[in-house]
Amino acid sequence: MTIEKPTFCPEFIGLLDAETVAEQLTEGLLAGVDKPRVMELTEVARALPQEERFRADPVRALLDRVMHLCRNEKPTAADRWLAPRLHATLRLTRAEAADPEIWSYLALVVAPDYVEWRHAGAEKVDAARFQGPHYKQAFARLWWAAELFRDGDDYEPVKLVCGNQDMLNTALRLAVIDHRPVAQAVAALLKEGTVTTGRQVNGLCTVVNAAAMTVAYEVIAPDTERDASAVADWIRYEATLRGDLVLPTGPDEARVPRPSVDTLVELFADLFKDAPVRGEQEAESDTEPEAVTSS
Repeated sequence: MTIEKPTFCPEFIGLLDAETVAEQLTEGLLAGVDKPRVMELTEVARALPQEERFRADPVRALLDRVMHLCRNEKPTAADRWLAPRLHATLRLTRAEAADPEIWSYLALVVAPDYVEWRHAGAEKVDAARFQGPHYKQAFARLWWAAELFRDGDDYEPVKLVCGNQDMLNTALRLAVIDHRPVAQAVAALLKEGTVTTGRQVNGLCTVVNAAAMTVAYEVIAPDTERDASAVADWIRYEATLRGDLVLPTGPDEARVPRPSVDTLVELFADLFKDAPVRGEQEAESDTEPEAVTSS
């Protein structure tokens, strides 16, 4: 199965409605047998404002670059490099990013070959990678991971989270991650090695989510007010990416208060000690348990 790179790239990104997308997602396309009808789709797509931030070429260039960089690695390795750069290139408001039509356009018109390269299964690509929820769609998941896990203008926590597929796939589903101290505390526990395996990540996310029913994270770990003007200024200016080795910078917002992060790191670590982690009991009975690493 191989979906080739489209020979045509539109000048600007557009919007594809759900019905049009559903008609395209045939078994043949998902299996890589049929090609997306790119030219037809550009004609029926709704236009976005012709602003620099909606140009398609910079996004396409990022995808070409990451596929080249990861050509000798598993495609999952692309996420940690691509997420911050996609976010910094495609500068959207949260309202704009919540519209699935922009992500469907990227997936079907601009880069269906990337979707297959990154998400191809044994026989076909899951349709949700073209049109699906924000935590699963090929491009939405990366943009939202960068938005929710960046620490102000710092994308380092994004790289960390997106480098662990279990964390990326699980934490992104949690509504509590929208509270910045929660997101940074979870990232900190990953960084310090408190959680590493997929089962540990799932256990941590389970207790963090469950505790939110009785613990007001906003009260015990307050955040600063979000700076709408800083985000607006960042969106207004054209992205300048400075090479592969240097991360871009996000909006010039205040970083998450460290006391709030520290409070939640301590709380989550305590909760995790009592979290039921499937398979851990068996491992404890071994004198030399084998380490398990996340893909």
